[in-house]
Amino acid sequence: MQGVIKSYDPGTREGVVVRDIDRSEYDLASDALAGSIFRMLRQGQRVVFDLDAEGRATRCRLGSEVDMGTPPEPPPP
Repeated sequence: MQGVIKSYDPGTREGVVVRDIDRSEYDLASDALAGSIFRMLRQGQRVVFDLDAEGRATRCRLGSEVDMGTPPEPPPP
């Protein structure tokens, strides 16, 4: 899934991510950044994430432009 960070507290590692498709909000799991390149997250940051068994966002990572659904650049005129 892909979404945007709504909030994140680096002290407690608690936060919320909003899924792009339907604006559903998911709390971040305590291990959401484990093994990722992120040390912290900022509000408005785009991420790709999975959901754990409890329905919390986990495995936050950067996505490629394909993952993010970025349309290709139009050819030059």
